[in-house]
Amino acid sequence: MGSGWRSLHRPCGGRRTRWALLAGACTVDVAGAAEPHSVSADIMAQHGAFASAALVSGLVLFATTTALLSLFARRRWADREQGLLTALSDVRAKLDRAQVFLAAEPQIVVAWSSAQAEPEIEGDLSLVTDLPMPRRILGFGAWLPPESAQALDHAVDRLRARGEAFRMAIRTKTGRHMEAEGRAMGGRAILRLRDVSGDRLELTRLREQHGRVVGDLETMRHLADNVPDPVWSRDAAGEIAWVNAAYVRAVEAVGRDEAIARGAELLEETARAAALASRRDGLAWRARAPAVVAGARHMLNVVEVSGPFGSAGMAVDLSELEAARDAVAHQASAHGQLLDNLTTGVAIFDRNKRLQFHNAAYRAIWSLSPAFLETQPFDGEILDRLRTEGRLPEQADFRVWKAGVLAVYRSVETTEQTWYLPANRRLRVVTIPNPDGGVIYLFDDTTERYQLESKFNGLIRVQGETLDTLREGVAVFGTDGRLALFNPAFGEIWHLDQALLCNRPHIDEVTRRCRDLCQEPDDMGHLRSVVAGLADERLTFERRLHRTDGTVVDCAVAPLPDGATLITFTDATDAVNIARVLREQNQVLLDAEQLRNDFVHHVSYELRSPLTNIIGFVELLGDSSVGELNTKQREYSGYILKSSAALLAIINDILDLATIDMDAMELSPSTIDVAATMAEAAKGVQDRLADNGVALDIVSRDDIGSFQADGKRVRQILFNLLSNAIGFSTAGQRVTLAAMRRDDQMVFKVTDEGRGIPLDLLDQVFDRFHSDTAGTRHRGVGLGLSMVRSLMELHGGEVLIDSAPGEGTSVTCIFPARTVATLVLPPPQDAKNLPM
Repeated sequence: MGSGWRSLHRPCGGRRTRWALLAGACTVDVAGAAEPHSVSADIMAQHGAFASAALVSGLVLFATTTALLSLFARRRWADREQGLLTALSDVRAKLDRAQVFLAAEPQIVVAWSSAQAEPEIEGDLSLVTDLPMPRRILGFGAWLPPESAQALDHAVDRLRARGEAFRMAIRTKTGRHMEAEGRAMGGRAILRLRDVSGDRLELTRLREQHGRVVGDLETMRHLADNVPDPVWSRDAAGEIAWVNAAYVRAVEAVGRDEAIARGAELLEETARAAALASRRDGLAWRARAPAVVAGARHMLNVVEVSGPFGSAGMAVDLSELEAARDAVAHQASAHGQLLDNLTTGVAIFDRNKRLQFHNAAYRAIWSLSPAFLETQPFDGEILDRLRTEGRLPEQADFRVWKAGVLAVYRSVETTEQTWYLPANRRLRVVTIPNPDGGVIYLFDDTTERYQLESKFNGLIRVQGETLDTLREGVAVFGTDGRLALFNPAFGEIWHLDQALLCNRPHIDEVTRRCRDLCQEPDDMGHLRSVVAGLADERLTFERRLHRTDGTVVDCAVAPLPDGATLITFTDATDAVNIARVLREQNQVLLDAEQLRNDFVHHVSYELRSPLTNIIGFVELLGDSSVGELNTKQREYSGYILKSSAALLAIINDILDLATIDMDAMELSPSTIDVAATMAEAAKGVQDRLADNGVALDIVSRDDIGSFQADGKRVRQILFNLLSNAIGFSTAGQRVTLAAMRRDDQMVFKVTDEGRGIPLDLLDQVFDRFHSDTAGTRHRGVGLGLSMVRSLMELHGGEVLIDSAPGEGTSVTCIFPARTVATLVLPPPQDAKNLPM
């Protein structure tokens, strides 16, 4: 301000100096000019001096005024500067005090304003986080449990949106107790987080406890509002302080407030006086008291207890209970009349084992006099009297038996026994524990029913034994189409489980299970229509059934008088098979003889020699020395060579079989390497694998070693097995060639994933010229497996086959122990699977 004043003062002083110099110059000029002038000039000089004096006076006045104004402005700005300095000092003092107050206790303050996007955060951040990141505080979920974080987040949103203040106690994940308080101040939303301890912590806990108590009180009041009986509470002066909805309805008040305001009492004056006397003595008052409830007089069971700040009471309406008791009494009377008309004896004993009720059937069964029963005798007394009169079963130790009978009073489950009384009487005794204590006895005389059941069971056993000894299957279906009677032969013929038959299956279920065994599915359909059809006339029915397993069954159906249907099945397989086998065997012998005579005589020269020439000429054509072939010619020559080689292999197999049949084939045993032999056999079928799109896996152990056998024939065996498996496999399937040692035996196993072999054809797969190629790409003549079996028999081994439709086929070749040579090899390792 001082520099400003000087800047204003300097221009004014310069201006005054210039005016003084000008006045002096004018004076000098006038004096110099006065000498040559006349009197008029003197007059003019006087006027000029006067004007100069007036001008100087004006300039002095202006300068004085300006100086006074400058002094006044300087003083005003000095006062303003001093006021601003004082205000700044006060603000700094307040800021220091605020910082002292803020640091006086561990807390964090967050302030939001509408003009700022980011909040201002001050305080001890270590209360909630170890990282010096103020923004992390606003991530409540990082340091609070989910419930507390969600509640605080909603409270802050309401504070910032509507200025709604809040205060809540929170607990951090580390166990620290804090208080969160939010308020709107000066257009800002302020959130303060304080660490509470000592008295403040105790206050916070008391607030939480108060909240829980208030919540429990509201819950209990809500519960009382839903109770159908009147409930009320009184203050220390004995005035009504709170009532539930049932109380409001009982005193016919408009609402709870109106009932409390007018002090509407439910109980009469005498009852209230008695309750007050009990409360003064510190006792609970319990009594039955009459009262007018909703305009009608009722009897209430009232309980009122005193407390530190008043009392509370509840009244239970006994009118419905009394009505229910009357209804129970009427119902008990009706039940008594009903039980008295039953043929089953009923006796009810209480928990003290005294007779409380009995019906006429009970008296008749035991021949007891009404006078004796009206005395309500004990259960033990009745048993003693019945024993004396000889009406109870004979027991070796009556006291032990009696104790067992009376033990039902300590049981909680219903028991049932049969007592065999004198005179061949049979009594069914049921004991039922009474929920109110005691026992209910039910005595049912089953003598006549037992005699009828015995006669019926005897007839059934005779009938059953007769049917069970029959070799023919017998089944009787009732009018409902369900199996009513059968013998074991029926289940054996149709491969039906006994458990299924015992469940009385329907004819539909039986025919469905038997249909797969019949070559003609219509056979079972016709049988089902005869049993469950709606024909106008029931006729007999006979048919011979040919099954897929080769069994032939003669079926006969006969209607029974009661509407049931009798079906018998007789196994005629033996007679049919004998005739068929004789014909087949005769034909097989004739065909084999003819085959042997024809092929052995002609194949060696008429087929083998020309075929060898063809193969030789085709190979010669492939040699470039006789001329180059084009691509098509070379392809066709390859087809010729391949087909010729296949045909030659077939001829060689036929000749080998003929040689074996004539016992002219000799083996050349040697030590052969198993892994190498498997690899050579796999190499021979590579073209077939490629053509059929089938993968080959070779599985063996590293220590599989070698064994003694004819290497050529072993390779021939494996080649035939692999060719057969590949031929019956489809594209994408796998064939496995495995080798293993089993008890010093060498075992080869070829497995495919093809269509499998039906059970009825499994025994024919080793027959010569038998090949079931339907549905496959295999076109063999049926000599491969026959050759395998013949070569295995020459080695003294055996070949096994396992197959099922849709599950593939496994062929196992087992070479005997005497041909196996054990070698010293490295330690066994896991079997390896080599895909080809």
